[in-house]
Amino acid sequence: MKISLLLLIANLNLLWGLIPEHEMNPTYWRNQAQETLKRALNLQNLNTGVAKNVILFLGDGMGIPTVTAARILKGQLESKTGEEGFLEMDKFPHVALSKTYNTNAQVPDSAGTATAYLCGVKANEGTVGVSAASVRRQCNTTFGNEVTSILKWAEDAGKSTGLVTTTRVQHATPSASYAHSVNREWYADSDMPFDALEQGCKDIAQQLVHNIPGIEVIMGGGRKYMFPRDTPDVEYPNDSKANGTRLDGKNLVEEWKNMKKGKNARYIWNREQLKSLDLSRVEHLMALFEHGDLRYELERNKSTDPSLEEMVTAAIRILSKNPKGFFLLVEGGRIDHGHHEGKAKIALYEAVEMDKAIGRAGSLTRDTDTLTVITADHSHVFTFGGYTFRGSNIFGLAPYLSDVDSRPFTSILYGNGPGYTLQNGERPNVSNNEIYENNYLAQSAVPLRQETHGGEDVAIFAKGPMAHLFHSVHEQNYIPHVMAYAACIGQNKEHCTTLPSQPCGNGAWVPEGASAILLVLLALLSCV
Repeated sequence: MKISLLLLIANLNLLWGLIPEHEMNPTYWRNQAQETLKRALNLQNLNTGVAKNVILFLGDGMGIPTVTAARILKGQLESKTGEEGFLEMDKFPHVALSKTYNTNAQVPDSAGTATAYLCGVKANEGTVGVSAASVRRQCNTTFGNEVTSILKWAEDAGKSTGLVTTTRVQHATPSASYAHSVNREWYADSDMPFDALEQGCKDIAQQLVHNIPGIEVIMGGGRKYMFPRDTPDVEYPNDSKANGTRLDGKNLVEEWKNMKKGKNARYIWNREQLKSLDLSRVEHLMALFEHGDLRYELERNKSTDPSLEEMVTAAIRILSKNPKGFFLLVEGGRIDHGHHEGKAKIALYEAVEMDKAIGRAGSLTRDTDTLTVITADHSHVFTFGGYTFRGSNIFGLAPYLSDVDSRPFTSILYGNGPGYTLQNGERPNVSNNEIYENNYLAQSAVPLRQETHGGEDVAIFAKGPMAHLFHSVHEQNYIPHVMAYAACIGQNKEHCTTLPSQPCGNGAWVPEGASAILLVLLALLSCV
């Protein structure tokens, strides 16, 4: 009965003209498939050159359902039905899956996963930049168990480096690129227990300034962890929650400035200052736009806070001046926060904004010498279903009532989280008056104050030199090894013998010990 009703509705859907006319013609689908096949066949000519630049985009919490829903949202924001469209990441030619578990957790957190995809080793939940031999919150297990990241490998190779995030720059994802901490929440010394300080552990903000002082670009939030306790915030001087938090009296911004004397280094805290910079001259930039995390894209003050796209543009323009190339980590970090709060609209707009930044990065670089990788650290218990029609608003209601409680429900739902509510012992009605609000809490099956991560695999999208090495179901810690191999940094360098000339602008694999004549021949053949 139910299936018959759905088929009837589907037929009405056809009659109402919601299906584009060209899609009713089988020739359209056949031609589309043939064009896709031709592009796939062209991928047999692999880009095996050296990656001068490497860009890693990390969508925190951006599981595959989030990618799909963001694709639909992007299309609908462009007045299309949405399903047929493409995100920028969808256009990348190489796709794989990443296994996200931590060494001690089936469903991971963002710290242990960041250590995997940045440092190349799996780690325990809650720890950054240390191996699985370290125990969370036990300071003395830090020493001797530190692991370095691809950002450090790039610095050691003479490349410029940068990190851009919509969270605090001391948060789990960015911190794994420069810090070694057995607790991801040790943002400032005020967040640490006395015994950890006594044993010599350093807070993450201090490590940001001192561990890898050569980082050229640092952009995100987290001002309050950089200043002495009770220092009024420059933007919110009357908000005590925005005040500095440090107990050691250090002004880490001033320390950073002092370490950059003799260089064109700038510290800024708002969008107008960013727009006024002469990026062709700036050598080092620390830009902290909020006291904590940046505002959600739907709530962003566009006069004071830059978008992720604007931050990425500035970062690439600064980093591109290095003839040896650069490594850039970009995090769409608040996708995760939106999901945790059960606010799907917030989360999906964050994902769409990150996709804009991906497109912008592509326009500022070349696939011939830039490896770009898009992935997530983990997923969420977010889903959408309910047999919705083609072109249905991604935030809308399913086209029928529940056959159990006879009440409407949204297509988007969470497995758990703050959206669980009962009224008189029953699931409440939902209506179009509320479901399209930015802060609407999508219904969830289990009540929790914060929605949880999901444990399934996440996608890896890649383009550029050696992108084809992402080809299967991989352990998450495989990711930085591929990026390092492509860029000839880190431990895999045997394939990186330099050709005497590269007239095609594309690196080529040369066997170790090759003769001069063979080197010239290989150089010429690489241009054919």
